[in-house]
Amino acid sequence: MRTQAKLHCWAAADPGRRFDDLFNLVHDPATLIVAFERVAGNRGARTPGVDGLTAADVEERIGVPGFLDGLPNRVGRGRFGGWAFP
Repeated sequence: MRTQAKLHCWAAADPGRRFDDLFNLVHDPATLIVAFERVAGNRGARTPGVDGLTAADVEERIGVPGFLDGLPNRVGRGRFGGWAFP
């Protein structure tokens, strides 16, 4: 929340400001792990995301490390699905 508040203040103070490092922050492995843990621990964990996967699907079928390792590349290309399940 503190990061979000800081970004909001900076953007409000300077509407032309660019946040070039924000992509790197969001795709940092530590950030992704915390985000997945938060999603997996809330009520939304049972709701599939845009890729059709629930948190349980990720944990059981793909594995969290494998899912998160490939996430920045899929998001960067705008492709979320494409998982092949046995």
